[in-house]
Amino acid sequence: MSNLEIAPEETDCTSAPTDGTLLIEARNVPLGGVRGITVNRTLPSRHVPTIGAWCFLDHFGPAPADSMVVLPHPHTALQTVTWPLSGSIHHRDSVGSDVTVRPGELNLMTAGQGVSHSEISLRGPDPLRGLQLWVALPDDALTVVPSFEQHSTLPIVESGNLTATVLAGEFGGVRSPATTFTPLVGAQLSLRPGTSIVDLRRTFEYGLMVLDGAVRVDGRTLPNGSLLYLGLGHDGVELSTATDSRLIMLGGEPFESELIMWWNFIGRSHQDILGARQEWEDHSVRFGVVPGHGSDWIPAPPMPITILKPRRRSKPSRRTDGEDHR
Repeated sequence: MSNLEIAPEETDCTSAPTDGTLLIEARNVPLGGVRGITVNRTLPSRHVPTIGAWCFLDHFGPAPADSMVVLPHPHTALQTVTWPLSGSIHHRDSVGSDVTVRPGELNLMTAGQGVSHSEISLRGPDPLRGLQLWVALPDDALTVVPSFEQHSTLPIVESGNLTATVLAGEFGGVRSPATTFTPLVGAQLSLRPGTSIVDLRRTFEYGLMVLDGAVRVDGRTLPNGSLLYLGLGHDGVELSTATDSRLIMLGGEPFESELIMWWNFIGRSHQDILGARQEWEDHSVRFGVVPGHGSDWIPAPPMPITILKPRRRSKPSRRTDGEDHR
């Protein structure tokens, strides 16, 4: 999934607050495109625009297997990370990739200055369900050559009743082969009944989301589909469950650069976004061509009438906008 909102708002991606925890309830976001679908979005949120360099998290499905038709569209200054949980997706992009995205395989596209791609889910017996994440590129990686990676074998960490699949970065002493540009971690945690202590880095901030089952985090029930933000300074977290459960864990050092997110673009300024949008509308060579679609593409929405500026983060103090501060 990509961000196909018809009227996207600019979103700041400065570092998240570093004190306490925050429960972020998912927002239902209807997307446009050839077929309208709805996703559950937890990043960015009002008080937590980023967790490390992770700046976008959508949980889509379950939906009919062939319900996703996302025509060619652009990205800048980010990496897209697709983690299917069920069903399969046909991915094509402007760097020449033409692959099927399946559960258990990590699919990562690095935009650099600009890339374009399409995503079309395939018919099959299983419903479509998965995660789409974005990772913001730091200043020194903004001009990297666009690329695509598919990793069908990822490192596994076993500890007691916990099995962790390391999607990105390092966890439990093993490192994912996925290319990263900032200190971060992404892992799928599969729990069997019982309690497990997960070691954390004090210099990282973290987010935990339950995908399946029921999990208590440090004795507190985490609602399915919500994202629990953990600030800096944690050595570990206790996870307990009475049934087989599955979570996604994101973490990283707080991202230092101020970012503006609008539609499928990330920039450092209004002019960055305006220029990228215009070049996409002009079919610039900056974004290349996605083979197999002829003249079909997704035009960019109109720019807002105001200047896009990063919103300054605020420290959470009370429950607002579906976010529970504790």
